[in-house]
Amino acid sequence: MAGTDEEAVTATDEALYVLTAVLLTPAQFPSVLGDDYPEACAALGLAPRADGYGLVLGQDGDGARWTVVIDDVSLVAVAIASWDCGMEYELSPDERSVVVALPGWPLAVAVAAPGIPAPHDPAPDVADGPALAPPDTGTWGPAQRRLGADEIALQWAVWREQIGADYLPSAEQPATTAADDEEAAPKSGHQGVRRVLAEARAYVDSPPPLGRVRSSFAPGDARTLRADGPGWSMVARTDDIAFVLLDEEPGEVLPVGRGPELPGLLEALDKMAVRPS
Repeated sequence: MAGTDEEAVTATDEALYVLTAVLLTPAQFPSVLGDDYPEACAALGLAPRADGYGLVLGQDGDGARWTVVIDDVSLVAVAIASWDCGMEYELSPDERSVVVALPGWPLAVAVAAPGIPAPHDPAPDVADGPALAPPDTGTWGPAQRRLGADEIALQWAVWREQIGADYLPSAEQPATTAADDEEAAPKSGHQGVRRVLAEARAYVDSPPPLGRVRSSFAPGDARTLRADGPGWSMVARTDDIAFVLLDEEPGEVLPVGRGPELPGLLEALDKMAVRPS
């Protein structure tokens, strides 16, 4: 999280107190906004630019919430990396990099700038259109499902430990049938899991919208895979198992064991996935 120093980002006619920033790129975007990069861009009324955007969230001098969209992705990436390391970094994009200033915040922000009014939406006569607001995550649905998948990816070791030896890596897996990876959910022959695996396989032959399949760092030589589709999310390690979340199964996390087919599917998805640059 950034500090709250007044920084020279022009939202309206005055500087913005920067609170935080996020990337909106094919490989890294707030998944709460959509199942893929174009969908996340559409939630903000943006065209899916190939190089992506940086989103700077802050308040103006009156306390109003603004999201400043810039095309200097590298600058935002450096700022986020610095903040993650506990370092100070003054995020001050050049005005020429500003694409648009949008009223409101598309994500929940837990902090506020000191010494100014509490965060609120800009007045209608100042804002050009309705203010952005975070997706509703109070009830189970696509946004909450995607946030759940985010949490599993971040806390993989914790979730994996809960499953234990019932879902062994392939090197330790007993002899199985060709359908075991589909049958290795808590409910034998779970139709939702079979549907997810079938749709994920289809991605290999018919690439989905950009960002539906993403690959990121994992310990060792493995990769963390994230795939999303209509009503589902999957998180997997290329050297281990997968977890599936479904819109129709509120709050349920369904593990998929490593049968003979899952490793090949994960390898194929990893080859087509977008990766952080």
